[in-house]
Amino acid sequence: MEEPPGNRWAAIAGDDHGARYAARFADLAASGADVHGEAHFCAALLAPGSRVLDAGCGTGRVAIRLAELGHECTGVDADASMLAQARSRAPAMTWIQADLVTADRLDLRPDFDMVVAAGNVIPLLAPTTEPAVVAALAALLRPGGLLVAGFGLDAAHLPLDDAPVTLADYDNWCADAGLALATRAATWDGAPYTGGGYAVSVHRRD
Repeated sequence: MEEPPGNRWAAIAGDDHGARYAARFADLAASGADVHGEAHFCAALLAPGSRVLDAGCGTGRVAIRLAELGHECTGVDADASMLAQARSRAPAMTWIQADLVTADRLDLRPDFDMVVAAGNVIPLLAPTTEPAVVAALAALLRPGGLLVAGFGLDAAHLPLDDAPVTLADYDNWCADAGLALATRAATWDGAPYTGGGYAVSVHRRD
């Protein structure tokens, strides 16, 4: 199998980014901040005991919280440093190291109720692989399943100098993969999207 090109995340992350990322959110939680907005947004869309794939799961924050809420969760990420944190926090859960462009070729049943890509996963993919990743994730959904993705649309909401993905781009990739837009929010709290630099999109598989 041809090796996928390096993603934008790998180009900006440091050597100990997994530990630093986990520590950042631990500090936020200790301060009383709600660090589970993504998981709670997703849980509101799910029936009890749903199957969820956390695509670009990082340290597992979203998947672990959804599992605590009663869902069956699997995490996939290309970053070994981030996955080490996830495995240390929830060793009994399934964590897979793989590039998302190969997601439809992993040993996963294609009947997930939801695939969630939080944390700017889409704009941090390797350039030119975005349509293939969206198609691979869509292929893992059951009919009626949801793809939920939140990401920045400008430099102020990204760890990049500019935004490589527009909403029009993303909606087109989803449409090509057999997904239709169900709803779009401005934040993980569910505020309506009326424009701006960040969006949470929910697409449904036909």
